[in-house]
Amino acid sequence: MSNTERNYQIAKEMYAQLGVDTDAVLQKLTSVPISLHCWQLDDLQGFEFPDIALDGGIAATGSAPGKPEDREMFMRHLDQALDLIPGRIKLALHSIYMNKHGKKIGRNEITPAEFTEWVDYAKGRGIGLDFNPTYFAHPDYDSGSTLTNPDEGIRRFWIEHGIACRRIGDYFGRELGETCITNHWIGDGSKDITVDKLRPRLLLKDSLDQIFAQPLEHNLDSCESKVFGLGSESYVPGSNEFYTEYAAHTGRCIVCLDAGHFHPTESIASKFTSYLAFGDHLQLHVSRPVHWDSDHVVLVDDATREIMEEIASYDAYDKVHIGTDFFDASINRVAAMVIGARSARKALLLAMLRPIQELKRLEYEGNTTKRLALLEEAKMMPAGFIWDYFCMREDVAGSEWIRDLHTR
Repeated sequence: MSNTERNYQIAKEMYAQLGVDTDAVLQKLTSVPISLHCWQLDDLQGFEFPDIALDGGIAATGSAPGKPEDREMFMRHLDQALDLIPGRIKLALHSIYMNKHGKKIGRNEITPAEFTEWVDYAKGRGIGLDFNPTYFAHPDYDSGSTLTNPDEGIRRFWIEHGIACRRIGDYFGRELGETCITNHWIGDGSKDITVDKLRPRLLLKDSLDQIFAQPLEHNLDSCESKVFGLGSESYVPGSNEFYTEYAAHTGRCIVCLDAGHFHPTESIASKFTSYLAFGDHLQLHVSRPVHWDSDHVVLVDDATREIMEEIASYDAYDKVHIGTDFFDASINRVAAMVIGARSARKALLLAMLRPIQELKRLEYEGNTTKRLALLEEAKMMPAGFIWDYFCMREDVAGSEWIRDLHTR
């Protein structure tokens, strides 16, 4: 028996005293998918316009060496990252990671044909795919306003792009046998005072109605809100209230909550039960805001633990869809993706290892003293032994992967 196995047996016995079955936890931990955003690897540059700088409120800061120079290098880096991430994985793509195969195709004309290689890749790795329309970073269209643009020609272009992306998402889901979540985020808004705040939202509602008009069996749409953005500091039509109302009244999409898209002191974890009470699904973008939406690499910090604890408390793994979303170009990009993904899974493990049923029982009985004591004692349990054993079972490197990190 290896040290990892011996340590696991010790930890298993300790957790059993709290009423936690670690074998059942690991079975659940393996099965819960986490959707990893591919764009950490190249600062969301994509393959569509490799030589054009990003715009539309997207900013990956830092200038670390090693950014992929071409598609082949990107795919090598992706393989390196996925080889170090345990558990069930989905990969989230943006539409700009298409392959036009040398043809001139507008973003509103893309089809599954531009993504067949991604489906082949996903099948080869045994993972699912999620998708994102890219409502920004386009040289020919007004990036400051897309689905709320008062110019009907420009708005029509972006509506057609959204429709095309949903069909690609449906293709992913059909081919891979796992529903694709197509997440819609727009950077539309106003840098300064907006007098008429209703008109852009009416335009957005009409745009979404057109985009979501066709039901698709293998695709689930989500809409991602934001408090404000770069260049939209004063007004954002796509607020959490707007998308929550749209989802509730139409049933055509679910809401995506991004950890960095709210006030810095506002936790998205506390919002989950408001949706779960009505049986709603949620899409998550787990990120780490520093002061605000700076999208730092996910850590096992209090905010991330609270997010995972809320999911675990209600066994809501089939309702709350976990995804990551962060940018860091100041350190090794592959390592950043690995650290963030592993941290999200570690936080999920910690949440699953809490003696949830006993904590709830104490709470129902009004024994808040013992509840608080148990919460604190659980923090010192040897969760690291469980993680090491989980990595071994998944045939993924444990902490030893750090030894091979030679770049900053």
